[in-house]
Amino acid sequence: MRYAIVTGTSRGLGEAVVRQLLEQEVIVFSISRSRNIELEEMAKENGTLFYPFSFDLHTSYEIEELMNEVFSLMDVDSANAIYLINNAGMLAPMKPIERAEASTLIENVHVNLLAPMLLTSEFLKRTHEAPLDKRIVNISSGAGKNPYYGWGAYCTTKAGIDMFTRCVAMEEEGKEYPAKVISFAPGVIDTDMQAEIRNTNKEDFTNLDRFLALKKEGKLLSPNYVAQAVVKLLETDDFEHGGIVRIDERD
Repeated sequence: MRYAIVTGTSRGLGEAVVRQLLEQEVIVFSISRSRNIELEEMAKENGTLFYPFSFDLHTSYEIEELMNEVFSLMDVDSANAIYLINNAGMLAPMKPIERAEASTLIENVHVNLLAPMLLTSEFLKRTHEAPLDKRIVNISSGAGKNPYYGWGAYCTTKAGIDMFTRCVAMEEEGKEYPAKVISFAPGVIDTDMQAEIRNTNKEDFTNLDRFLALKKEGKLLSPNYVAQAVVKLLETDDFEHGGIVRIDERD
């Protein structure tokens, strides 16, 4: 029996990851702002347990209660593996920092960085004595290494998630039943987030032409392709604990 907690599942990469996990009969706990009816129907058709939670990760102070509910539905003693995939993320505000709204900056940090930190903390608290395969995959971005004009919040939070991954990996070393953790940059995926980027004003995001060209030239990766790479990280023995890896490094 395998369990997976996945955030940001209403669309894009998160939805694609959940589809592949359900096909493998992994019991999925889906966390997103809005329900994904198609995933719920797929789980019913497959006869696979699926627990959707409508939850706004911006409300970070309620994450402990959320994880209490998630783990109350698990039989950890009978599990072979438990996974946490911190996928949810937001780009806004996409504009120079002096024009960014305070509320949007706060939400960005909560969703992209604080929520994964709290979810990881709660995950580790509840599994530290469990002798099973425990893996955490933090979805990162090349923006965590490279600054982009107008992406001050996004680049900063992704850099933060990379460092957080390295710190957690260090803390898990030497434990009797350690969790494995990795930060994974999935490349440029053809999702609604990319559409959001293409609708940005060039004066707010000076790299706009590059992203327009990627779409026009058909160079965006499909969510299903990237989801395969994410799911592979949950199964492979070649898991770079504490690593900050890109999808082109996992081919």
